[in-house]
Amino acid sequence: MSKQSSSRASAAIRASLKKRYARERRFQWYGRLAVLIGFVFLFILLADIVSKGTPAFTQHYIRVSVELEPDVLGIERDATRDQIFNANYLGAIRASLRAMFPDVTGRKEKQQLYRLLSIGAEYNLRDMVLKNPGLIGHTSEIWLRAHAEAGSYLKGQVTADLPESDRKVKDMQVAWLDQLRAQGRTESRFNTTFFTQGDSREPEMAGIRVALYGSFFTLLVTFAIAFPIGVSAAVYLEEFAPRNRLTDLIEININNLAAVPSIVFGLLGLAVFINFFELPRSAPLVGGIVLSLMTLPTIIITSRAAIQAVSPSIRQAALGVGASRLQTVTHHVLPVAMPGILTGSIIGMAQALGESAPLLMIGMVAFIMDAPAGVTDPSTVLPVQIFLWADSPERGFTEKTSAAIMVLMGFLILMNGLAVYLRRHFEKK
Repeated sequence: MSKQSSSRASAAIRASLKKRYARERRFQWYGRLAVLIGFVFLFILLADIVSKGTPAFTQHYIRVSVELEPDVLGIERDATRDQIFNANYLGAIRASLRAMFPDVTGRKEKQQLYRLLSIGAEYNLRDMVLKNPGLIGHTSEIWLRAHAEAGSYLKGQVTADLPESDRKVKDMQVAWLDQLRAQGRTESRFNTTFFTQGDSREPEMAGIRVALYGSFFTLLVTFAIAFPIGVSAAVYLEEFAPRNRLTDLIEININNLAAVPSIVFGLLGLAVFINFFELPRSAPLVGGIVLSLMTLPTIIITSRAAIQAVSPSIRQAALGVGASRLQTVTHHVLPVAMPGILTGSIIGMAQALGESAPLLMIGMVAFIMDAPAGVTDPSTVLPVQIFLWADSPERGFTEKTSAAIMVLMGFLILMNGLAVYLRRHFEKK
């Protein structure tokens, strides 16, 4: 009887183990499926951004035979530099386009013909002539930037198969562009304008130079404020602060600040730094201060965690040989905790780089064309620039938006990679 009872108990245990192992395998597959779904959605997101943003890194140019005679430019042959600067380059370009397509006579047809080239073509031509005044009096073959709508057709983003009402490139413009392409008068180049120019109302002339400068100065101010204050606060709370209700209240508030919506910090910056202290609006100085307040809780929490992870034996050994508490922290605890501190700080800075809501509240949404020279000059940042372009209806700004997102993601990946590298470097050291 006892043998039968033992056999039944063993069978029940085996059945129970079999069920538990089966549940464990199902749980593991659920986890793998969740990770796979996450990667699929991430891949779809990245593929969509890359497919839309890649065309923004190329730009089309059209070769035009421009007649730079003084009477066409409206100047004299011995014109001064100021007269050359103010010459009628737009008229010379339009006259050259009419000469290339003599069948175009109607007013509307001429307007469509002129829209093959960017509105900034006259300024490019002006800069060429100022650099080489010897061009005056001759007819030169000059590559001029195509308009964004013409460029969308040359890139293949818009096809002639669509009804004319569904595209901005009209049938006559399609015919002219096909003729220019057949004559070898169109060329695709790397879009340096995207990195060297500021914002513009014309897609083909818009760039992220101002946003890059603004992001750099803003992060510089953020790091200069948040890193020393955050690390000092973490060291004091972890190593020197007494354990009482006051420090408990401070710790609770720091943890709560880490969960405060970022736009609240923007309202704080608007009310305190701009309205009360009257700091310059739309400046990287104010943006950096606001982002440093938002980043401080992250740096303090991660720094405290890194300091807590330091082995107590290191502190005991330092104190045992006569080191003071300050010397123990400075020469022994901080060097060991530095990998975690740097990792948390860089992650906090990466978070600040991607923020736009608090900066919108302090006016960094302004239309800025010139790059800032310092932290007090008006500027914008990459996330805000993306926000502005995403609200534009032109197709050219759609690809600019995706391209700017790619640049922003590249910086975020670079900063996270730097955090991993520094962590491993200091751990080995």
